[in-house]
Amino acid sequence: MDRKPAAQAFALPLAPPVRKRPQGIGVLMSWNSLPALVLDLDNSVRRIADSEVRRPLQDWQESVRYGCSLRELGRLEKHLTLPPEHGCLFLGSGDYHHLSLIPLKRLSASGEAFEIVVCDNHPDNMRYPFGIHCGSWIYWACRLPAVSHVHVIGITSADITWSHAWENYLTPFLARRLTYWSIGPDAPWLGWLGRRQYCRRSETADELLAAFADRLATARRIYLSIDKDVFRQDLIRTNWDQGVFEKRHLAQLIQACAGKLTGVDITGEISHYEYKGIFKKLLTRLDTQVELDISRLPAWQSQQHLFNLEILELLKQAGY
Repeated sequence: MDRKPAAQAFALPLAPPVRKRPQGIGVLMSWNSLPALVLDLDNSVRRIADSEVRRPLQDWQESVRYGCSLRELGRLEKHLTLPPEHGCLFLGSGDYHHLSLIPLKRLSASGEAFEIVVCDNHPDNMRYPFGIHCGSWIYWACRLPAVSHVHVIGITSADITWSHAWENYLTPFLARRLTYWSIGPDAPWLGWLGRRQYCRRSETADELLAAFADRLATARRIYLSIDKDVFRQDLIRTNWDQGVFEKRHLAQLIQACAGKLTGVDITGEISHYEYKGIFKKLLTRLDTQVELDISRLPAWQSQQHLFNLEILELLKQAGY
């Protein structure tokens, strides 16, 4: 059983709550014109549109990339001056996926219940004793009071199997607030907790999407977080090992969320950074992060940019 961190460790300063969006597909359609918001930590997100809002945060790269203390995350949150309303949020490399917690806290502060759908090749619910990182943020998201459930879909990583069972936080499952949706690997150890139903394994991505669409039919408000490491490596390159999703799978998912989206963020860009401190150098090596051919980085980022534009078009078609 995992250790429950002290409650005060999560007492990060909240940004002002966003204005509540009225319900109804027609109303949600009007939010299409909101500009994309880019948290530019690693120069990986190319210009999305003339109307975008971009916050230069390169000076924070050393302190928050891969992971940081909860206090440091709170400092970044306090530093950010974000518009009260914005469109899709771009976070950069998957090394920054834990920054999804910032908009999620703002949304939770509104008081209306919502579900989180995370497209990711990894569970992002792994123990991390030094605060929060890109592989542990789901645990913290499950603790937000307005989050009714979190679904991580597209997992092909062995992180959920028996050999890594002890690394997974258990309290989100005990609280019935987290479900893994995997393609291939399974988490039979959840049966020992009486929570076997909280890992839904499929043989293929098509089978998974069909099952998940049935589950989404009952959802009312959805925050969608897309880590592009869920996609096949021959479609897009990221900083991490990758899954088996194709673009059509994301299109199906977004369409299933039509009229229900209350927020979207995108991560999984590709970038390169040399840590100055030995601690993060060691951690990323232990985590077997993918080695990159730096000479190919511009071509990969161009590919990523085109894919981002495709995702924005899919979101627009779904009324976001």
